[in-house]
Amino acid sequence: MQHLDAYADDYLLELATTRGLSKHTLDAYARDVNVLLKDGNGDPASLTMERIALQLASELDRGMSARSTARRLSAWRGFCRYLVRERSLAEDPTTLLDRPKTRTKLPKAIGLDPMLRLLDAPSTNDTQGIRDRAMLQLMYASGLRVSELCTLRLGNFDRDRGIVRVQGKGDKARLVPVGETALNAIDLYLKEGRGRHATAKSKTLFVSPRGGALTRQGFWKNVKRYARIAGVVEFVSPHVLRHTFATHLLEGGADLRAVQVMLGHADLATTEIYTKVTDDRVLRAHAKHHPRG
Repeated sequence: MQHLDAYADDYLLELATTRGLSKHTLDAYARDVNVLLKDGNGDPASLTMERIALQLASELDRGMSARSTARRLSAWRGFCRYLVRERSLAEDPTTLLDRPKTRTKLPKAIGLDPMLRLLDAPSTNDTQGIRDRAMLQLMYASGLRVSELCTLRLGNFDRDRGIVRVQGKGDKARLVPVGETALNAIDLYLKEGRGRHATAKSKTLFVSPRGGALTRQGFWKNVKRYARIAGVVEFVSPHVLRHTFATHLLEGGADLRAVQVMLGHADLATTEIYTKVTDDRVLRAHAKHHPRG
């Protein structure tokens, strides 16, 4: 019988090769699994329900949030199921363990007026402003993740069809439509901005002054700067822009499954949280404006 450490290495290798997880996600899995193994004797049989339950309780006692503890249990459950498949455990000891209760945090989204002010904040008198306006317009038009926006390849922008082809999480590709306003902003950037800095080796649509891809951190700084210029008082980040895209679409009557596809969510339940944001706004609007609200 293998030592648990060896099983853990094999499990992480399987995750890396079959699920296409990012290094960041794999590192998180490794940390969680190592916590499970650190106090054991290396025998798979030592992974009992009682031991795992005690470790979960210990994590909560030390101040770990319910959300982080639930994530840790999820990693442990995956590892235990792997051991069952390898016939190193007769049954999954986590089957009867409940996830710690977590409060659902509603995504932040900004209103239409401040969003439009933010989109108009970059100046079109210089190449950086032209690029940044195109990036903001595209993010709001398509709901891309900031990493997807910054690494979007020039060849994946199809002006004639009005779409971008995005490589999302797990290297899964999806096609996302882009509205005319964003397309026009990208046209202006390609005509008057990109060529000033792009080199023969530049592959990304949006480039830095050195010709390489703009970093996520660099784009986030730009977003915060333009929010100040536009007088947007709400907290704004690239992720908030993605939330805003989804929320505004649903408020406009878009189909939930269509929004799921555009966002690149594997699970519809992940997208459904946006309906809670929309319902909350409707209730507040009714309370504020209806004579008997």
